[in-house]
Amino acid sequence: MKKVGFTTFSKKYKELVEAYLNESVSKLTAPSLIKEAMLYSLEAGGKRIRPLLLFATLEAFGKKGELGLEAAAAIEMIHTYSLIHDDLPSMDNDDLRRGKPTNHKVFGEAYAILAGDALLTYSFQVISSASSEQIPAEVKIQLITELAKASGAEGMVGGQVADMDGEGKDLSLDELEYIHIHKTGKLLAYSVVAGAMIAGANTHQLEKFATFAHHLGLAFQIRDDILDLEGDEEIIGKKVGSDEQNNKSTYPSLLTMEGARQSLLEHISLAKDSLNSMELETDILKEITDLVANRNH
Repeated sequence: MKKVGFTTFSKKYKELVEAYLNESVSKLTAPSLIKEAMLYSLEAGGKRIRPLLLFATLEAFGKKGELGLEAAAAIEMIHTYSLIHDDLPSMDNDDLRRGKPTNHKVFGEAYAILAGDALLTYSFQVISSASSEQIPAEVKIQLITELAKASGAEGMVGGQVADMDGEGKDLSLDELEYIHIHKTGKLLAYSVVAGAMIAGANTHQLEKFATFAHHLGLAFQIRDDILDLEGDEEIIGKKVGSDEQNNKSTYPSLLTMEGARQSLLEHISLAKDSLNSMELETDILKEITDLVANRNH
């Protein structure tokens, strides 16, 4: 397979997944209002890092990224639903998301909740309906099972609960890592492992990719904590300082800003070590890893 740079890779697959998201939601036999609310948040932009991780993992095995299109779209639906609910008055009470008014500010709280619910449930339907004959039924079941675990009480939702419960408390580093591994890391990790499962990875490869994704997920959140303190509000697309305002423990508050930066570099290094230990074409995954370390939004 001809090598391409990250810019070309990213443009191709972002356009692919965004077109699929628009088409698949638009064709639903459902009230136009709920489809409008779903698409409002899906089309708000973003890095699409989770789908890109899945596509890049497939390409590391020499597979076409298109093979994982439905799974990539499902992940983005789950991620978007979580953002809609995170922004609600009963949770983070945010007015902006990616530089636009949050879903509940446009559609009202009830429809925002329902839009999130619809995206969550539709994600599993999308995977089960994947048309490619190269994804056996047993792999689809495995993909759905692991996505449910990564996004539910054992994963993202559990992390959100621990995050809310930790507000106003002095958390230990282990407690903070639990929150971030579950709230952010599990879905990021699933994106990588799902690509490996679709590609037919063996047990050893799955373990290596899981280790890579674990460190990448922590690095992603550490960078997020840093940006919340020193990011540019216009670039980030939301207010800075929200963690401090909500009395949340963060990596800079526990480790100091310099300690947080050092921890970020350590996790980035460990993530790359996992990639280097496999005889696969992982250049795009390494570029994504660098993007996570250096992102400004």
